[in-house]
Amino acid sequence: MDEHRITEVECLIPDMAGQARGKIVPRHKYDPAVGLRLPEAVLTMTVTGDYPEKDFTSVADGDMMLVPDATTLRPVPWAKEPTAQIIHDCYRFDGTETPLSPRAVLRRLIRLYEAEGWKPVVAPEMEFYLVQIEPDEDIPLKPPVGRTRRTEAGMQSFSIDSVNEYDDIFDVMYDWCEAQGIQLDTLIHEMGTAQMEINLDHGDPLPLADQVFLFKRTVREVAIRHNMYATFMAKPMQGQPGSAMHIHQSVLSTATGKNIFSRPDGQASDEFFHFIGGLQTYLPAATAVFAPYVNSYRRLSRFTSAPINLSWGYDNRTCGLRVPHSGPEARRVENRLAGVDVNPYLAIAVSLACGYLGMKQRIRPTEPTTGSAYEQPHQLPRHLDDAIERLTACQPLAELFGEHFLQTYSAIKEAEYQEYFDVVSPWERRFLLLHV
Repeated sequence: MDEHRITEVECLIPDMAGQARGKIVPRHKYDPAVGLRLPEAVLTMTVTGDYPEKDFTSVADGDMMLVPDATTLRPVPWAKEPTAQIIHDCYRFDGTETPLSPRAVLRRLIRLYEAEGWKPVVAPEMEFYLVQIEPDEDIPLKPPVGRTRRTEAGMQSFSIDSVNEYDDIFDVMYDWCEAQGIQLDTLIHEMGTAQMEINLDHGDPLPLADQVFLFKRTVREVAIRHNMYATFMAKPMQGQPGSAMHIHQSVLSTATGKNIFSRPDGQASDEFFHFIGGLQTYLPAATAVFAPYVNSYRRLSRFTSAPINLSWGYDNRTCGLRVPHSGPEARRVENRLAGVDVNPYLAIAVSLACGYLGMKQRIRPTEPTTGSAYEQPHQLPRHLDDAIERLTACQPLAELFGEHFLQTYSAIKEAEYQEYFDVVSPWERRFLLLHV
């Protein structure tokens, strides 16, 4: 901080929605040895800033300690004055981690893997839309104007020229991500109009979740400075595909450093099939984490090129679980269920938890699908209310994450669903007002 003449420090924690909460402190007042305090109730806020009716923290509305993770120290590239940002962990005053902290949830799952001599590896892929700025929420979103002063016509999957329409944005995005140590891999144009996809390099789950958390914030800032929005809604526009966060997962042996999904002869191992079996068994109960909002379920439809079940297959993108072509050392499972609207810490933690349960319980998967999985029955919850019920009824997940966390998360989602359900939509006014 002294070297870069930092004047302010953004002290961040990711909340349950994956938003950045915390405090901004003058550099000369920031003392990492002392730390900061924040009400624990911040971790029970809904995406609208409200709280569930039931208190899941102390009725006294007590504080938690924010302890900086020095490995997350980064500059804030868009700040006018030299500013640093640090992601903090949340602790109680008895020295234990706050169980509602999304980072603590993911760290707990990593420890379970470590206890087995395993090291999980993940690689997220994030899809998002660029859209015109529209302050009126009742007006549908539109694609932005590019450098040719026109909006995109139709869908331009994998078009290089369509990506180049927004070169000014992506040039800044790459610079800002490099400054923050966000390891970007590939940029492509996805199926939707002005829909993009960014892949991150594979690595350890916690640093990758941090990078997703910071990447979303960065892209929003870049877009606003170029007079448009970047949105990570799962289904922001009618008639357009949804946006996902696909999670590639593999597991290494901590003793050998080898991928345990492959046997020495290069063939798939029992652990590989058990991992898939665990995902197939427990992901339906965990859908409320992978589809956390009412809007998320607009994406999970056979009409939007998104998974509707948990069939698996080799290089089959119609399946919820895809195994890409690779050599034995890179054998992995791609979870295609998650929308990009997820909290990355929770989505990665729960996906790894389902695979962990599969390996521990030696669950066998179904036979791989060779045709279209869209033609197979729908296996996932169709709306948030149903997903919450399935989550609270899943005892194996409760044992991994704790009853307190699952009850709190479910109550937050119930509060959001109730608030949404009270809103009457334009469709209802248009077709029901005078016709029923």
